[in-house]
Amino acid sequence: MFFYLAFIASAGLGGLITTPRLISALANSSRSSELPEVLNSLGIDLGAVLIFAFLYSRENNAKNAQVSRLLREERLSKLKLRLDENKIISVNSLRGIARLVILAGPASFIEESFNRSKPFTEGLIERGILVVPFATDGENSVFEFEESDEEGVIAERKKRLWQLTPIYTSEWANWIDEQKKLAKVSSDSPVYLSLRLDGRVRGSGVGYPPWNAFVAQLPPVKGIWSGLLDGMDGRVL
Repeated sequence: MFFYLAFIASAGLGGLITTPRLISALANSSRSSELPEVLNSLGIDLGAVLIFAFLYSRENNAKNAQVSRLLREERLSKLKLRLDENKIISVNSLRGIARLVILAGPASFIEESFNRSKPFTEGLIERGILVVPFATDGENSVFEFEESDEEGVIAERKKRLWQLTPIYTSEWANWIDEQKKLAKVSSDSPVYLSLRLDGRVRGSGVGYPPWNAFVAQLPPVKGIWSGLLDGMDGRVL
């Protein structure tokens, strides 16, 4: 970006120097032979200013977008979750341990998302996914788990998949509303956001989360990170 500004300044200065020559060539017929050369030089300078100004603007917009993403993820990392009756954690404390899928919508949307996840429960658990259900209408979502003897272990694992509860809901609501505005999504639309193991936003969308795609695209997780790049499991949005 520094070099872009330097090139813009250099070309602009060249244009300023050439402008008096252009005026002189236009005003004095004896110097009309210089006109093509002067116009060519001025065109090069103006073209350079426009090109480097465009490149600078593009680079600056990309930088601002990256800063905005980092600030968004920093605010998300500070939001609080209830793990159980006695333990409250931040989103950041699950970084490197779990891939969070945040659901935001009315209780009916949360419950239907739960029902749609049932066929993929084992695959989701193997991939370290934990769901954060946030009911925007203030209603409590009801999750019905199977409690038969032969499926007792599976039922317990399903409960762990859906055990997280957002607290300080006004902070969650503000963060989600801000993301909807940035994505130009209506405030009453149900949405989902999926996070990578490193806590950055991997994907998002309107409507129900694609549980089958999560199982198909994400590698299984064995404990916490075992390598430097284990959390880089998707492009950052």
